Amino acid sequence: MDCNEIKQLQILAAKSRIGAVLGTYHAKSGHPGGSLSAADIFTYLYFKEMNVDPKNPDWADRDRFVLSKGHCCPSLYATLALKGFFDWDELKVLRHIGAMLQGHPDMKGTPGIDMSTGSLGQGISAACGMALAAKLDNKSYRTYTVLGDGEVEEGQVWEAAMFAAHNNLDNLVVIVDQNGLQIDGTVAEVAGIEPLDKKFESFGFEVIKINGHDFEQIADALEKAKTIKNKPTAILAATVKGKGVSFMENQVGWHGTAPNKEQYEQATAELQAEIDRLEGNC
Repeated sequence: MDCNEIKQLQILAAKSRIGAVLGTYHAKSGHPGGSLSAADIFTYLYFKEMNVDPKNPDWADRDRFVLSKGHCCPSLYATLALKGFFDWDELKVLRHIGAMLQGHPDMKGTPGIDMSTGSLGQGISAACGMALAAKLDNKSYRTYTVLGDGEVEEGQVWEAAMFAAHNNLDNLVVIVDQNGLQIDGTVAEVAGIEPLDKKFESFGFEVIKINGHDFEQIADALEKAKTIKNKPTAILAATVKGKGVSFMENQVGWHGTAPNKEQYEQATAELQAEIDRLEGNC
């Protein structure tokens, strides 16, 4: 990717973060921390990697995406809005009764959502089913799923991993958003998951470790995943919880706390300043 492509992706990711802050502020609830850490991953998937059509969200041959850590949907919703799946103003009624965008993804009510998720550990199993279906139907679409590192503590994740390797699901990419924090503290303190790379390798995965905020590394990892045959790929993406907002970064309290008016305005100002800086440089 050239400088301009990277800059445009960085701008889109910052806008996605603004959308996540906007949504959780208006909802007065939600999960901004993990939404902000995954925003670069969502941005690259929807604007560079995946074959999707916002005008035809149920297109049979589209690539599939499952947000296994479903509570971190605010930045996914913002990314989908930026891509054109629905109007940006829907973010202002996040989690409101009767609104399209709820606190966890709803495949029946939201264009662009391929799987309803929220119960941690289950999304990766659904992604495995989608990848296997593509194999059985001789379809070329690929399936991507994003998990939280705290979510990896769930036993079902490892049942799914065993299933994926057993069925040679080389059309499945599992991305772990490793921001190091979960609702009760650090992942290492709650239930240490390291060495995570060795665990996925022992379950039959190709493992790639990256900086989850570096678009060139994200691009290279996803390109490499396309070359892997007869086994699934796990991309372990090191990220910062609350990325892009100074007072949220690496703060466990922002796992599930909505910003107040002052915090919303400060966060939005910081992110807009980053967009302004990017628009003036290459």
